[in-house]
Amino acid sequence: MDAMTLKLIHILSAILLFGTGLGTAFHGMASNLSKDVRAIAVANRNVVVADWLFTTPTVVIQPVTGIWLALVQGWSLTAGWIVWSLALYALAGACWLPVVWLQLRMHRMAKEAVATGTDLPPLYRRYFRIWFALGWPAFAAMVAIVGLMVFKPEL
Repeated sequence: MDAMTLKLIHILSAILLFGTGLGTAFHGMASNLSKDVRAIAVANRNVVVADWLFTTPTVVIQPVTGIWLALVQGWSLTAGWIVWSLALYALAGACWLPVVWLQLRMHRMAKEAVATGTDLPPLYRRYFRIWFALGWPAFAAMVAIVGLMVFKPEL
């Protein structure tokens, strides 16, 4: 595969990864702020589905195409901007994995609350706060990675 095709796949998957993350975070946050259990259940279901359909494939595509592109372009994988990009990607992944676990449990709790006509349990709110807190370092890491990829600073 040539460098331009790799770059196109890498950029499109970065857009999809970042956009899906931002979109699911917005919908998850907006529905939870509404305190409408039915809206929360629907949004949680959609967040889980979006993660499986869009985030998971791009999580794999990004490092594969990024490393492949670096090799095709002749960049050293030990270049500072690449090392920092990979480290920040690992940080984002370390935040994302527990978020996936939380989203699945939050979805189940919301679905059960709708089915039984009850309020969300206190554990749900605790999970939501953790979910929200983990989103910030992941988001900041992704923004920094895009900056590193665009500017390729000497580090």
